[in-house]
Amino acid sequence: MRKLITVNFLWLILLAFSTSFADDGGIQSLKQTGKAFASVAKKVSPSVVFIQAESVSDSIDSSHFGSPFNDELLKRFFGDGIFTLPKRHPSMPKKRTQSQGSGFVFSLDKGIFSDKAYVLTNNHVVENADKLKVTLLDGREVQAHVKAADPKSDIAVLELAVKDVPALKLGDSKNLEVGEWVVAIGNPFGLSHTLTVGVVSAKGRTSLGINDYEDFIQTDAAINPGNSGGPLVNLDGEVVGINTAIFSQSRGYMGVGFAIPINMARGIAEQLLANGSVKRGYLGVVIQTMTPELAASFGSNVSKGILIAQVSANSPAGKAGLLQGDVVTHFQGREVSETGDFRNRVSLTMPGSRAELKLVRNGVELTKMVTIGELDEHPQLAAQPKTLNNSFGFTVQTVTPMLAEQFNIETGTGVVVTAVQDGSLASLAGISVGTIILEVNRQPVKNVDEFKSLVNESGASGKVLMLVSKDGMSRFLVLQH
Repeated sequence: MRKLITVNFLWLILLAFSTSFADDGGIQSLKQTGKAFASVAKKVSPSVVFIQAESVSDSIDSSHFGSPFNDELLKRFFGDGIFTLPKRHPSMPKKRTQSQGSGFVFSLDKGIFSDKAYVLTNNHVVENADKLKVTLLDGREVQAHVKAADPKSDIAVLELAVKDVPALKLGDSKNLEVGEWVVAIGNPFGLSHTLTVGVVSAKGRTSLGINDYEDFIQTDAAINPGNSGGPLVNLDGEVVGINTAIFSQSRGYMGVGFAIPINMARGIAEQLLANGSVKRGYLGVVIQTMTPELAASFGSNVSKGILIAQVSANSPAGKAGLLQGDVVTHFQGREVSETGDFRNRVSLTMPGSRAELKLVRNGVELTKMVTIGELDEHPQLAAQPKTLNNSFGFTVQTVTPMLAEQFNIETGTGVVVTAVQDGSLASLAGISVGTIILEVNRQPVKNVDEFKSLVNESGASGKVLMLVSKDGMSRFLVLQH
């Protein structure tokens, strides 16, 4: 009995000691984490700048209506309609307005500009500004000017009037992992050199409608108005992204922020410094994501990839032999599955270079080499899915010479949607008057009788694969009744 009491007593002592040791170890671990963040702040902060942009505005002073911030900046983060200001009467003098943001000093690894330091920031921070003032960590205020900018990617490069500012090291955003610690440093609400900490929540966020070209890093590190253009860094103090925007429905931080990957920003900055503008690659195709429904309709076992819905005549894709209905599975040796990612990768490929595409055509795997063209600067229309047919809540008409002229198509090419019932499957799918139906179940349609016949042949499945066109842009889609 005495031995049992002694053993139990020893176990209690060991348990208490191990618990105390574990608690102490946990505290030490937290202290080390805190020291790591403090080290990042010391390393990075001297290179982070506070940007104040001044420009002439036609709007009335928003401070008279209870807003302490520039209304365009708020719209950037919280969307249009946050508040509306009265329009300036032509007889009233124009007002000079100020906006603010962040940036950081960087330098290129090689090339003729590698011996100089510039500031990298968002274009929306400095756009239309005729006067820029930059404040450094040591309190110095220096003048800056826009060296070059690319609104489509929201990247701008500034040149400072001083050169004795340390440059941050640019990391490799490709190696960034979801769950990895990241630190955002900037000037939210004008509070200079504020540090916030979080993790990488996701990568490759596209189609958010923020920029024309998107491949965002999503993070829960707090990003607010004024953080735009500041660096998102890893625990080594290397820049992995440029803080750009937040998602919010409450006009405040909600744990969802977005940053432009530094690999994308670096490539654009190099072109801006070398050429003053960005040259983007061009294939000449209209694309859409390959869904399981589309794969089943095509009789294909390829459920991932990019479906080519349209190939422009005399385009790089057309000259390389790409066809409507091809499914691209790889670009330059890497798998593709999202339209936004594919579009970005093509656009960042230098015009004139050769690119390898792997694709599937009618169940057969093919490899095509394409000479990438150069995208012109005219606005590119984004193709939107549209939809179709009588039993689905719309009516069609054979294309007459008058309709062919109205819709700029050839007589005998497809049928045109003339009416769409509100709340119908067609309406919900996005069908509108003027949509042209070119094919049904991969068969060309020339008139209403052919259209009805092919739809009726869809059988018991009720699924109909259609090729439709609106405003010159074609899309495949599947309807089921």
